Amino acid sequence: MTLKCHYLVKWCTVLGIGVCGMGGFGLVSGGASDSNVFGWDSRATAIRLASSAKVVYVDAPDEMEGPELDLGSGSGSAGALPKAEADETPNSSNPAREEARSSPSEGSPTQNVAPPSAAENPGASPELKAPGKQETPESPSAQNGQQRELSSQKTSVPKIDPSTVGHPLAPGIVKLLVPEMVGQMRSTGVDSRFQQFLSYAASRLAATRGVYTGNEINGLARLSWFDHLLREPLRVPQEAEEFTRYLHAGALSDRAAGLRFLLRTARARMDVPSSTIEFTDQTGNPVEFLKQTLVQAYNLYAQAVKPLPQAEFSELARRINYVMTTNTYVGHTVNDRGSARRLVQLLEKMDRAAQWDMAEVLAGLVDRSFLESLRQSLSTSVNEGTQAAVPGVSGTILQKIETSVGTIVVGGSGVNEYRLEEMKDVVAIVDLGGDDVYWEGTVSVDRPLLAIIDYSGNDRYQGKLPGIQGSAILGGSLLIDMAGNDIYWAQDVAQGSTLGGVGILVDWAGNDQYLGLRRVQGQAIGGVGLLIDREGQDDYHAAMWAQGFGGPLGFGLIDDLTGDDNYYVGGRWYDSYPETPGYEGWGQGVGSGIRGAANGGIGVLLEGAGDDTYEFDYFGQGGGYWLAIGFARDFAGNDRRLGATLKPYDGSARTQQRFQRFGNGWGCHMGVGALIDDGGDDEYHGSIMGTGFGWDLSVGYLLELGGDDHYLARVGGVQGQGAQASLGVLYDFAGADEYSGTSQGYSSSAITYHPYPTCGGNFSFVVDYGGLDRYGSGAKNNAITRRGSGGFIVDRPKEEELQAAQNEAPDSQGALSAGASR
Repeated sequence: MTLKCHYLVKWCTVLGIGVCGMGGFGLVSGGASDSNVFGWDSRATAIRLASSAKVVYVDAPDEMEGPELDLGSGSGSAGALPKAEADETPNSSNPAREEARSSPSEGSPTQNVAPPSAAENPGASPELKAPGKQETPESPSAQNGQQRELSSQKTSVPKIDPSTVGHPLAPGIVKLLVPEMVGQMRSTGVDSRFQQFLSYAASRLAATRGVYTGNEINGLARLSWFDHLLREPLRVPQEAEEFTRYLHAGALSDRAAGLRFLLRTARARMDVPSSTIEFTDQTGNPVEFLKQTLVQAYNLYAQAVKPLPQAEFSELARRINYVMTTNTYVGHTVNDRGSARRLVQLLEKMDRAAQWDMAEVLAGLVDRSFLESLRQSLSTSVNEGTQAAVPGVSGTILQKIETSVGTIVVGGSGVNEYRLEEMKDVVAIVDLGGDDVYWEGTVSVDRPLLAIIDYSGNDRYQGKLPGIQGSAILGGSLLIDMAGNDIYWAQDVAQGSTLGGVGILVDWAGNDQYLGLRRVQGQAIGGVGLLIDREGQDDYHAAMWAQGFGGPLGFGLIDDLTGDDNYYVGGRWYDSYPETPGYEGWGQGVGSGIRGAANGGIGVLLEGAGDDTYEFDYFGQGGGYWLAIGFARDFAGNDRRLGATLKPYDGSARTQQRFQRFGNGWGCHMGVGALIDDGGDDEYHGSIMGTGFGWDLSVGYLLELGGDDHYLARVGGVQGQGAQASLGVLYDFAGADEYSGTSQGYSSSAITYHPYPTCGGNFSFVVDYGGLDRYGSGAKNNAITRRGSGGFIVDRPKEEELQAAQNEAPDSQGALSAGASR
């Protein structure tokens, strides 16, 4: 496989070994224990990132300038991202799947713990259509119908352009890293051991691909993208940058096209086939569109669980929350591993494509144009003076709308209180305003579908049951709050989370508070869990498995688009390491398997803008554990990653010593993790094992793309280190940075977890471009320093810095020019 340097990248080598022009790179290296200093009066290599008026998208690699770089013999990226510019209805070449359709059963469609039948779909609702059963494109009636249905919408569907997201030069900056690492390893003879490392990782993945392997590691629920990244760890920076940028581009849009773009970006990496649904946005009656969307979502829920026989469906519904949440107080595994393995096998048996299709169907309601038309329609079609009696509601109910899957309740603009457990026949609530209170509202087999749309007011969502506040257990849930300073209080499986289903919470505006315990705030096992907060200064507070957490077969995402926000995860249960103090955390962009049971999914935390503060105990901020992937990215602002929580979860005085383990871009026990920060003057705290760290055949990256940054974790295993046959990298582009302690880029030769030299060794990198930097280890600015058997600190000046130095000493210009022409 080959990788090309980005078109924005220029390497300028002055009086160095291996001089090259645009697109090449030159390397100057020291001996095993030397520092080779870059100065204006010595053989020096400078780095330049030049802007360009030319636009080249990531899907046009042939237009990217630069040499090809051999990264190994891998098969390339597992799964493809959507096009860089995509509308909402791209064609799909995947085989169509049949829609689960039958006559509705008598009585409630959700009665008993039984696999549901699909609901009848009255009217011209959007359908799952198999290409072979549609009218052909050549058919005049088909063409006319499509034109009538889509003509008014096609002009308004927005384009999603990921190239406008984040640091404008982020792709180019990231692509500088791998050639630097490869060049250093080649020039020092470490590359042969790195190839051994790649071969060993591939052999361990191959040996553990079965469900039963005779040890703790198995292949249950293993993602092909994880397999690809661990086999080709030098692909992680580029693919993590691209993946997170695409996700955030989708979230930034206020149209359904954006959220669907996000979902399709994720499902491509979750081994879920592309959707075959033909989506149409609301162009007519918005109330009818709401009804049709709910019916279609219910049908997809029925299709998702259809592969499970009655006994397996009942087992999964009855046990999943107890095994995965209630009966567990440690982050890395569960008390009953055998049951967890069994439940993951059942989740794997479900129709996961239908599950993700349900998420895309519900995304059709997350559209500003639709929401505005729905409010206008309901406001003008009902009389505020009339009321409808609805059990479980205190306040004004303006209208009840019946569908084949339940009742839609329309609340007035005054204060309403909804006791949702008394409203099991209600499938949707549309509240036009007021400071409302929503009690409970669990979504499970008793009520597998619920949508709440609240237009304004300082609302309170409160409960203790699992599956509330835009969350679901084996069902689908959507909560949209358009305005107001809202409070979300819950315990487990809440606030955009799921176990075996779809949970989506979108808060449009206001300074909001999110308080939960376990599996909350963008968490998923066996499904999709999303929390998107578009605006305001928000506070997120959780104890464990939260804030962008992906368990087995799960994609969990939290994305806060703007505002100065505070994140807290941990502070409740003591950590499981007897030798060190602290609390369990497990959140803020973490993917995790269940040790001894199953591989993990993908967890992502994204932050758009603002000066943010992150508190996290053990295992937090962009990390993967037990064959899983975790990414965190902050796109702007001066951020503080404080590491260990300042106070316990309940806010009392802390009695445990502040101590944090695994944070800020890490991988542990065959995990892949990365933390990306696009800009700002940032702080990185912690104790041990973090800040670009890999442990036990893992990969951890910290990618800092700009600003004057401070790396304050100083004990051990921090700041670009790999240990126990791993790769750890800290990459800082631009700025005057400070590195505390002495650990930077150190690679120990000691390995006890794997056979050495078969496993290759440990590989550690600190790469810093530009600025006057200070290293606690004594490494020099503008120098390359070897650190142990496979460690490097590479500090290079940017071209403008070297030019400034040259201007201060004009007598050296001739020598410099002569050297550059060699």
